[in-house]
Amino acid sequence: MQNLEVEDTYFNANRTLRVGDKLLDLSQAVVMGIINTTPDSFYSKSRSTLTNEILPRVNDMLTDGASIIDIGGYSSRPGAENVSQAEEIKRVTPIISAISKHFPNALISIDTFRGKVAEAAIESGAHIINDISGFEIDPTIAEIAGKHCVPYTLMHMRGTPQTMQNETSYNNLFSEIMHYFTEKIAILKSLGVKDIIIDPGFGFAKTTNQNHHLLKNMDAFNTLNLPILAGISRKSMIYKKLGISPEDSLNGTIALNAIALSKGANILRVHDVKEATELIRLLSV
Repeated sequence: MQNLEVEDTYFNANRTLRVGDKLLDLSQAVVMGIINTTPDSFYSKSRSTLTNEILPRVNDMLTDGASIIDIGGYSSRPGAENVSQAEEIKRVTPIISAISKHFPNALISIDTFRGKVAEAAIESGAHIINDISGFEIDPTIAEIAGKHCVPYTLMHMRGTPQTMQNETSYNNLFSEIMHYFTEKIAILKSLGVKDIIIDPGFGFAKTTNQNHHLLKNMDAFNTLNLPILAGISRKSMIYKKLGISPEDSLNGTIALNAIALSKGANILRVHDVKEATELIRLLSV
């Protein structure tokens, strides 16, 4: 029988992330729960714009084991409609303020690529910046992360949500992503960003086959010695390959998240917190 040496790579780094006055232990993977304050995110059950609907969902996520709540006000699905900065701020800041008030110990991440939105979110109570663009769209967001001494999630993407699916041609997928990370990590550190999380960017400027190739070889990024976030939940790399809908993609999400954990993922960004938490508990035995 083949010996699957998952323990050699699973939870491979004894890492901590400084978030405000707290230390988040990442030596065992943690879960980031997704809350979208948008009307057009690809997974309909993640959408909500009403505080009285979102707070019970946040409570459920925290109860189910989420360590971080990720709030987004701009849909990043392929071809998503552009919204103004003012509208994005209007969507996210009341929700972040309400979460901070009702759940003062919750760690909140702001999912945005705009500096002004990130700063408004931090001033409303957010602790982490989650930038899909790697500060390509708005370079000031990296400066904001340094100014406020908050962790920054550096994701790989080309183009914008409107154009990224036309940017999938690579000479060497891994070497180009590694160069992207190395270059941008140096810039972030020069700006005073001390805590950096890397995200390979599943579904962003990558084909279905490229996404699966990236996942199977994701442990290559462990050489950067930084926490890795895997955002696979209910994405097209699951439902398009299986010929199903995002609503029917929970089983596929669990399966691919298990692979991500075996390759060294420290944070699972998911819609379904309970299932992800249980997966981590099972694989950590």
